[in-house]
Amino acid sequence: MADSKTTSIKNKLERLRRESEERVAQRLAKELNVPYVDLGKTPVSLDAVKSIPAEKAKAAKMVGIELKVDKLAVAVTDPRIRGAQDVIKELEEDKKYKVKVFMASFSGIKQAWHFYEFVPEEIEGITGKVDIEKEKFEELIKRWVSLDDFKKEMESPETSHYKTSDLVQMILAEALATKASDIHFEAEEEKVRVRFRVDGILHDAVSNFPTKNYESLVSRIKLLAAMKINVRGVPQDGRFTISLTSKDIEIRVSIIPSQFGETIVMRILDPDAISVGLPDLGLREDDLKLVYRELEKPNGLILNTGPTGSGKTTTLYAFLKHLASPEKKIITIEDPIEYKVQGIEQTQVDPSADYTFNKGLRAIVRQDPDVVLVGEIRDLETAEIAMQAALTGHVVFSTLHTNSAIGAIPRLTDLGVKTSVIGPALSLVIAQRLVRRLCSDCRQPIELGDEEKKKIKNFLDNLPSRVDRRAFESFKVYKPVGCDSCHHFGYRGRIGIFEFLEAGGHFEEVILKEASEVALRKLAQEQGMVTMQQDGVLKALVGVTTFDEVKEVTGPIEW
Repeated sequence: MADSKTTSIKNKLERLRRESEERVAQRLAKELNVPYVDLGKTPVSLDAVKSIPAEKAKAAKMVGIELKVDKLAVAVTDPRIRGAQDVIKELEEDKKYKVKVFMASFSGIKQAWHFYEFVPEEIEGITGKVDIEKEKFEELIKRWVSLDDFKKEMESPETSHYKTSDLVQMILAEALATKASDIHFEAEEEKVRVRFRVDGILHDAVSNFPTKNYESLVSRIKLLAAMKINVRGVPQDGRFTISLTSKDIEIRVSIIPSQFGETIVMRILDPDAISVGLPDLGLREDDLKLVYRELEKPNGLILNTGPTGSGKTTTLYAFLKHLASPEKKIITIEDPIEYKVQGIEQTQVDPSADYTFNKGLRAIVRQDPDVVLVGEIRDLETAEIAMQAALTGHVVFSTLHTNSAIGAIPRLTDLGVKTSVIGPALSLVIAQRLVRRLCSDCRQPIELGDEEKKKIKNFLDNLPSRVDRRAFESFKVYKPVGCDSCHHFGYRGRIGIFEFLEAGGHFEEVILKEASEVALRKLAQEQGMVTMQQDGVLKALVGVTTFDEVKEVTGPIEW
């Protein structure tokens, strides 16, 4: 607690010192009638930095900050310094630049000098910005058998001497090898922690990454993601692409300031994640038939519900790919576009251009589409336009944040949608979660006791009649172990567990009378709905997942 307080005081004093230095630079700029620039807030161009050799820039206490064709902006601590005047003269006479001089604080200029670390390596490469050697990268992906092996190497004393570019490549390569969905860099007081999210669970990849290397690593990632390297203390977003032999993988980067430095999350968008077809989603045979039947309808709204990260987008993309054909026009509006799908027109929400979900959807409907995907229904206007599109001959897919399929109807009414519109427009409501899939190479069967077998038999006897019980009568339950195939996690990949609420006839009658969860739950029972938890238990009984996984995402199992 005391250390944290000391660090907080140090940070505050450093901020006050920096602010004082900026005020001094501002006053001098005013006295000399030279424009002032705060390099802690102004982006610096790598091309501009390269225009002045590092030795000359450091000797003259200056740096190039922006280059546009032949116009070069430079920042100096004092334009009266002879060395700075000599460099400016050389830039104008020998390199034919039109130079504009700005005043900046020495701290700001020193911060911009960090760019020189990347100048020798900066070449056009597979990221479009900074080179990552493809062959070396693909070798690294196969280098470590488990995350523990990677962790040992990254935490060995020798690693502190590695080049920053090599460290970034190693971390990215291991993240891809373990099929991580996210990489988290978390700055702490005396170290930096690196964690991978694999199959929804965070794992330590490096527990004590040296803080002395972290600033260079942050700058390297900012450069890769086309961010402002010298700007700190403000959130930034960027992205870059890694081209492997078989595919391109996009990395989306988010940086925010934190108490002990900048915190980074890198989202890994692997196209294989959405290459699944309808049969690969993990749907039981009876649910798959239901989905095929609904997708054959020429119009109607299909809603997919669940929290962030529950696989909704993957499911809806599988629906789109099933419907895609040269005879159909399919348009999406997403925030943001995570994966590019061939043969589908995808658009992205852009608040700066006033292109929101509701305005975008209104414009899309005028494009005469057959199928529309709306990334998310967030407000009444979007909901009403989506419903109207479904009523006027379009198939519409969208998502909604609710805990269950039944909860979607009260949520729509809370937004202000009339129940008289919901009934005719809605075709199907889906709720889903993701559970980890057992590694088939190392899973081990569990011997169940008589009491447990009795619970399971009772569970099967009470399932809706549409479920074919014969597939589960000779059930076998397994536990995770861990092997080289699954990087010793015991699980490999994730699979969806689902529940479906069908619209139509009696559904409209019920919600017109009372759109409450109690009335809808009774309707779902009449329809023979299999809940997400029941679906998860059935998957555990055929060795796909475990009861623990089902409990983790749906709560205690109701046998």
